Amino acid sequence: MKNKLLALLALALFLAIGLTLWLTQGNLFFIFNFAYIGVFVSLGLYLMLNKKPFARNISQIGVGAYMLVLLGVVFGENMQIEGFWFYLFSGVFQAAVIHYLVAKIGGPILFGRGWCGYACWTAAVLDLLPYKSPTDERIKKLGIIRYALFAMSLIFVGSLFLLDVQDIERIMYIAFIAGNVLYYAAGIALAFAFKDNRAFCKYICPITVFLKPMSYFSLLRIKVEQEKCVCCGKCEKVCPMNVAITDNKRSRRYGTECILCLECVNKCPKNAIKM
Repeated sequence: MKNKLLALLALALFLAIGLTLWLTQGNLFFIFNFAYIGVFVSLGLYLMLNKKPFARNISQIGVGAYMLVLLGVVFGENMQIEGFWFYLFSGVFQAAVIHYLVAKIGGPILFGRGWCGYACWTAAVLDLLPYKSPTDERIKKLGIIRYALFAMSLIFVGSLFLLDVQDIERIMYIAFIAGNVLYYAAGIALAFAFKDNRAFCKYICPITVFLKPMSYFSLLRIKVEQEKCVCCGKCEKVCPMNVAITDNKRSRRYGTECILCLECVNKCPKNAIKM
């Protein structure tokens, strides 16, 4: 019953967002958009809580393909971080601006890095690779790359506006296609190089610059019932993001990296870990 309730709450959240945007923006598409995403996210969450195989993959592919292929490739909306800067500078409150506000800036206060675990189209491919549980600790210094890419994306789009470049929308479309190709290539290469499917998320992805600060305050968190824990270490061994699972403090090691994948919950032999 609790698993169904959590899934229904996730669905209700997305429906509420879609309804609010429809009422305030007058565009019925928002209801379809957030209802579709909510169905797949809640389905993936429910299946994951019930320890079903490929639960998150279903959610990731359902949401990711919709946003990458339909919204991005077919409709021509740049849903990457460059698209966020582009629509923001253009004064357009739709597309990537709404997506980022909901999934990556405001939303993480409620559900942390849930986007990374259940909806990211890059991770949808990377999580299918063979290195689901990293064998080594992450290399901290490499994390600076994502901050550099974050700054570069802002400078790139800002320069297009400052220089009054013509046909900027076409440039943004090309940047979206090229950016995704490079992301997939880098993600797959890093996964095999580091034997870690999520190496791209840890070292390259610029979106984490938005996600990490808000995720610190997330209401939905993984916590351990210390009286049940036997310190077997299985939870931290399977964590794809190297989070210190057994530490319940918000400041725990890599705590803002948790993607709510629930691998630790499912692998705990004492049922001591809860969301």
